[in-house]
Amino acid sequence: MEIIDKLAELGSRVEPALEKYLLKDTDAEFREAVLYQIKTGGKRLRPALTLAASLAVGGDVDSAIPAAAAVELAHNYSLIFDDIIDHSELRRGKPTLWKKYGITTAILVAVHYRESIAQALNDTRDPAAFHEVMARTLKSLVEGERLDVLFEQAGRMDEPYVKEKRRSDVKLSDYMDMVYKKTGALIETACVFGAMSAGADSRAISMLGGYGRNLGLAFQIGDDIIDVFGHEEVTGKRVGKDVEEHKLGNVVVLLALEELEQDERSEFLSILRKSSIGTSELKRAIELITCTKAREQAEMLRNRYAYEAVKSIEELPGTEGKALLKALAEFIATREF
Repeated sequence: MEIIDKLAELGSRVEPALEKYLLKDTDAEFREAVLYQIKTGGKRLRPALTLAASLAVGGDVDSAIPAAAAVELAHNYSLIFDDIIDHSELRRGKPTLWKKYGITTAILVAVHYRESIAQALNDTRDPAAFHEVMARTLKSLVEGERLDVLFEQAGRMDEPYVKEKRRSDVKLSDYMDMVYKKTGALIETACVFGAMSAGADSRAISMLGGYGRNLGLAFQIGDDIIDVFGHEEVTGKRVGKDVEEHKLGNVVVLLALEELEQDERSEFLSILRKSSIGTSELKRAIELITCTKAREQAEMLRNRYAYEAVKSIEELPGTEGKALLKALAEFIATREF
């Protein structure tokens, strides 16, 4: 927990900048809705990574603030759409933006966030370079979200594209591609932005990019483990939510399916493909997963990527920023919430 507290403290440095960019050129009547998404909370992990990465290559916090703000705004921009796409009514224990203000207003706020990202990047040391990286990253997030939806085994029957393109067979390599694009890409960019803000050379930028990419994969694999095996009183999240949402895009589910005998595999898939998954079906799905070695295999995979993250920055000098990044990777390897 100590590392999370330290990073939260570092990430909090970006709060004034978030409000500054969001409220720039904003009608007073729209301000409450615009600020709602960032006011619901969040750990500010991604901007903290930007600031820590800057420190890791000899930069400072202040010069990295605009890039860090852009990263956090991008994260929340994606969450707004994620909640609309998944019909999620709660986030961080509060109504989601679309639930509180309506879908039309939520879409308008999201577009406002995208332009606020652009205004933040205009204040970086090389706006054109930062804009190019962010554009690629946001396209990656869109592609990751698209794949995640197509990996769902039921639902969205009123959406012709999803019905036509839905994937009934998802391999581990497909999963890794999806989670890199949906989660890893922005975490990678957070770290790259820190190095770019410090004026680091291409080698240092590459090392921090490798750190972020591997950390992002370890982070998402950890999330998948917690989704199936976590404790609601610790995580604050409903256990088995990915199963309820018919997702094959969960590494624990995929690894279990690989190991189950044909009859049990068919039973598990039939549960995922039900239009509505009740309590008894969810319980049975988790029983089937528990009968396999999926948890242990997923933990090994998570630990491997966390190790690769640390290995990526071995050659960086022993700075406070590097120590923070190393400690975070070690925490990600064992976290339970």
